[in-house]
Amino acid sequence: MSLPRSQYDPRRVCLNPFPWLEHLDLGKYRRTVGVYAAGALFALANWIFLDACIISKHAKSPWGSPEDPAPAPVHVTFVDWIPGICSLLGFLVINLIDKDRVRGEDSFGDARAVWRARLFLFLGFALMAGGLAGSVTVLVLKYIMPEYPEMFKYYGYANVSQNVALMLAVVVLWMAQNTPNEYEYNLTL
Repeated sequence: MSLPRSQYDPRRVCLNPFPWLEHLDLGKYRRTVGVYAAGALFALANWIFLDACIISKHAKSPWGSPEDPAPAPVHVTFVDWIPGICSLLGFLVINLIDKDRVRGEDSFGDARAVWRARLFLFLGFALMAGGLAGSVTVLVLKYIMPEYPEMFKYYGYANVSQNVALMLAVVVLWMAQNTPNEYEYNLTL
């Protein structure tokens, strides 16, 4: 083990702590900063893909003459939207789940509620993973395999970037929602 036993905490998930994260103290604004960061990632994800859609709508082939430009060889179609829709549905499913039910901390009186919450959490992450895998598949099969010029490959890169940013937004929002709030009190007897 890399850490001396005196510094080892058995509740720790990672044995190698992140030193830059230990010195980052946002105080009572941790939750707020996390929620805003997740919102910024969500907006950036969708903005990147919508930018690719707008560029695709007005794209012309670079080999045509300025008087008579040839149509672009490829455009963003509904197939490109499907991975983003899957990731967006996964984003919603994950963030609609009550975090206490997943952990099983509160007494809900029903052991099946914890199981159902974990099942829906798994389905949400499966939708997000399927969206990411679908966007990589679309990138490879639609934009890289036919060897289009780099300006047309941007559509596929934007699709993958959208799905990665949505996954990061889910992780940041999940972590922000699990931080203790300033106004929460844990009373135990």
